Amino acid sequence: MSDVTSNKKRNYWKLAFNIIVYAFALAGFGIIGAWAFYQLGFTKNGGAVDENYRYLMSVEEMENLQDSTLSYEQIQAKTIDQYAKLAAFGKFYPTNANLIMKAMQKCNDPMLADRMIAAASLYAGNNEEYSQLSKEIDALLSKHSQQQNGNIIPWMNGVEWEALKEAIVKDSALINEAGRLTGVEPRLIAGCLIGEQIRLFNSKREMFKKYLGPVKVLSVQSQFSYGVNGIKEFTAIAVENNLKDRNSEYYMGPNYEHLLDFKTENHSTERYNRLVDYRNHLYSYLYTGCIIHQTMMQWKRAGHDISNRPDILFTLFNVGFSQSKPKADPVCGGSHITVDGNIYTFGAIGFDFYYSGELVDAFPYWSKRFISSEERDQLSADQIADIQNHMSNCARPEKGLEYKQQDQPEQPTSGHITTDDGFVYNL
Repeated sequence: MSDVTSNKKRNYWKLAFNIIVYAFALAGFGIIGAWAFYQLGFTKNGGAVDENYRYLMSVEEMENLQDSTLSYEQIQAKTIDQYAKLAAFGKFYPTNANLIMKAMQKCNDPMLADRMIAAASLYAGNNEEYSQLSKEIDALLSKHSQQQNGNIIPWMNGVEWEALKEAIVKDSALINEAGRLTGVEPRLIAGCLIGEQIRLFNSKREMFKKYLGPVKVLSVQSQFSYGVNGIKEFTAIAVENNLKDRNSEYYMGPNYEHLLDFKTENHSTERYNRLVDYRNHLYSYLYTGCIIHQTMMQWKRAGHDISNRPDILFTLFNVGFSQSKPKADPVCGGSHITVDGNIYTFGAIGFDFYYSGELVDAFPYWSKRFISSEERDQLSADQIADIQNHMSNCARPEKGLEYKQQDQPEQPTSGHITTDDGFVYNL
């Protein structure tokens, strides 16, 4: 029995030894085989040509186009074509179209939309409806040549508007600050300014050609109506009272009450100096913003929301508080203004500007045109003092000069001119 047991043990260890040897042999063979497989290049991936290679090449070729060689008119035409193509693309793929639109708005590259639409369209190959609509739009655009007709709004084609734009942009910081303080979209304040300055220009055409055109500044009225926006004294007084009177239908709310607080006890003189300031027009814009805001509040309390009706807001600014009668069907109107033989109303001039896109960089559109009293903090004493300090010490025409029968006083040498009609120009 002992010999048998001994033999079994030897066989067991022999078997175990053989298994270990074979295992190492197999492992070594595997390692050597893998090394040989790698060395012979069988693990290298040669890649594949993308099935959309030819289309991708067309997108790449767009990258090589020299946009700098395009004229301004060609870039305009190209941009219009891009939006038309994007409209077709958006009918089927609105998510991608919106992304492309946002990119276009942030980049001035005229070829960007073509590249982006082409790249995205790689995945629209099986969409026959989109392919057909895209072809129809391409054919329609090719059928009509690009026109160069200038601005469709007639009064914006004159040299007067070009000069006025420069003058307004110079004041853009003040207009935006007034909008922030009064809770009114600055573009609305700018629209009132444009209506008034266009009206003045065309009522005193030769005088304004002499002063406004060459130096590109705003005119400041100092007789009967005051400032760059022609605000009458009794209107300014009403604005101030409406800010304080919590029972007024025009009341803007408690956090606006101290916006126009006076620094001195002589309110009449200080008010005049605020508005007839040819160097700093902030107060003209503050009163304008308050008029717009207060009128909107009057109509809102009467059950008629005109916050999204800039044409009505411009009209009511022009006709004044006394003619502001809330109703369900207001109409655009106001003073008649003749420009190059065409008759407009004050409200229409403001409306044209508001929706024209002109000066959008200086006066962007707000998502909400008004900021309520509840949405803002009350002005601190330091903030009120800062507003009051926005007055220059320039020499102003004597108040009430229009009622005096005397020769025009000698012009000051402080860098401005006052005309016989009481208009002040900063030289």
